[in-house]
Amino acid sequence: MKLELLPQIRSPKDLHNLSREQLESLAAEIREALCSVVEDRAAHFASNLGVVELCLALHLVFDFSQDRLIWDTGHQIYPHKLLTGRFNEFSTIRCKGGLMGYPNPVESDYDLFVTGHAGASVSTIAGLKAGDNLTGHDERKAVCVIGDGALPCGMVWEAMSNAVGLKQDLLVILNDNKMGICPRVGGLAQYLDNARVAPFYNGLKRDVSWLLNKVPVVGEPVENMLAQMKEAVKGFLHGGMLFEQMGFRYVGPVDGHDLDSLRRYLTMLKDVKGPVLLHVFTEKGHGFQPACQDPVKFHAPSPFVRNEENEIVPVKKSKEFAYTNAVSDSIYKLMQRDARVCVLTAAMCAGNDLGKIRTDFPDRFFDTGICESHAVSFAGGMAKAGMRPIVDIYSTFLQRGYDQIFQEVALQNLPVIFTLDRSGVVGADGPTHHGTFDNTYMRSFPNIVQMAPGDRRDVAPMLDFAVHHNGPTSIRYPKAAALDIERDVAPVELGKAEVYRWGSDGVFVAFGSLFTSCVAAADRLKDEGIDMGVINARFAKPLDHDTILKAVADSGFVITVEESTLCGGFGSAVLEAVNDAGLRSDHIARVGVPDRFIDHGERDQQLAELGLDVPGLMNKARQMAERRVAKLSELTQG
Repeated sequence: MKLELLPQIRSPKDLHNLSREQLESLAAEIREALCSVVEDRAAHFASNLGVVELCLALHLVFDFSQDRLIWDTGHQIYPHKLLTGRFNEFSTIRCKGGLMGYPNPVESDYDLFVTGHAGASVSTIAGLKAGDNLTGHDERKAVCVIGDGALPCGMVWEAMSNAVGLKQDLLVILNDNKMGICPRVGGLAQYLDNARVAPFYNGLKRDVSWLLNKVPVVGEPVENMLAQMKEAVKGFLHGGMLFEQMGFRYVGPVDGHDLDSLRRYLTMLKDVKGPVLLHVFTEKGHGFQPACQDPVKFHAPSPFVRNEENEIVPVKKSKEFAYTNAVSDSIYKLMQRDARVCVLTAAMCAGNDLGKIRTDFPDRFFDTGICESHAVSFAGGMAKAGMRPIVDIYSTFLQRGYDQIFQEVALQNLPVIFTLDRSGVVGADGPTHHGTFDNTYMRSFPNIVQMAPGDRRDVAPMLDFAVHHNGPTSIRYPKAAALDIERDVAPVELGKAEVYRWGSDGVFVAFGSLFTSCVAAADRLKDEGIDMGVINARFAKPLDHDTILKAVADSGFVITVEESTLCGGFGSAVLEAVNDAGLRSDHIARVGVPDRFIDHGERDQQLAELGLDVPGLMNKARQMAERRVAKLSELTQG
């Protein structure tokens, strides 16, 4: 399809010059642009296809150069970017130096927050409204779009309760597509399913309540009967009763792909006083049949193209066995051997490759939805009852359960196992999704044992160790191929590192999968006459003091290597141990993520930028070797 209208849209104001038919054509062009993105890179796809008409309607009714709009979660932001003057840059989305795959205030004034974690939109829009009122901008409208997958998040309900108490003029749009990344779960999912079959209800008119309150009451038995009938009828007619009882006026459900209907209801609600919830039904993947049929697969699909028959043709890429797969396989085998082992995830069954576990062990698999805090406390209860729960959550999302890790797990010293997928840099998802802080936030808690596999061969032994350890453990691993180093693998023992080899010049001490890069760097440096040892630390807590302090005392220099923030991370733990032992530390260098957020791009690009790839590690070793030679020369001359 040739794009004719979309290139002409430089701001949402241009939409008002288009006819009804042109707006329909524009919607089709937006979907065509979305399809072009996934031809050469992974990108969020089905969710963006589902909000095209909703996005058009919002920008036709409101002026978000002044009014406020928050998208939750921000990966459904692509149509919004196309309508707010970023068409010419759209081909760069999720590429280094290009557009971010989430809202980004640096790119446009139409983006207010970088929203990469679900559930914060109602809180944020309520705060914006309160701030606008206090600064004399009462006229600004406040709108947020939240998906049904994010709705169960606890802070959503905290924010809604607060907004009702403040009597704020808010419009919360519930984008209900029966999905998060995976199909939604839990009681709210069932409630929304019931709302789908309820007739349309307009909470602004409250016709049903008015009519039923006119029913005459004759005698107490009749009164009771009529009261029960009233509630039954209201329950049938009113799919939004839950929200109405909270204090939100409920309107819906509305077809989220009917542009005229959306515009009509948004216009009606634009100036309503008090908090309003508009319930919109959309179809994830709408307009692209394969995505409609399999919205999980097409949430963020691998690159593909369409042939002349409009059939999907995958762009072939080498399929390497990833750490996610290695962990999933090892957990599966543990569950076969040990009936105490169970798995919890927070709406990330597909991302964490847990489908086979869910199918074969349904009684021991728990998807809590996007409720990480609840998942951690839930696991604490299971551990107290004698189970061995594995909480399998991305590093960046586990941050949302920080207090529960402290209170319900570490403080109780319970045997909960945290498997932190996507630790380190994660490529195109960028700063909202990099798992660079868990070394620091997990290390701060007493009782927790903190591990990271150096390669694929460490995964199963570490999980086996964790299941038999009588206290909390964490295992971090990246979104990367699970390589392995040929060697006689040392057994995993509490607080014991694995010495791959000693070196006469210096030593790499690696915590995590960059162990394989350290080995490669050391092998190449040997050809340059620099003899580097390599230690696979395995544990950040407890640290192997004997092995690491021997390296510090006996080696010319030591380089700690971690794919995480240097602030309070593994390298800091080494420096603390060296200081406590009274050893000098001027020959220790730390390599990791500096104290800044890392932009989106390819993972290999990010590692290179941080000096965490093989050439970067070699360069750091050369610098340290030169410093050592210069210092020795200085001492000799002295």
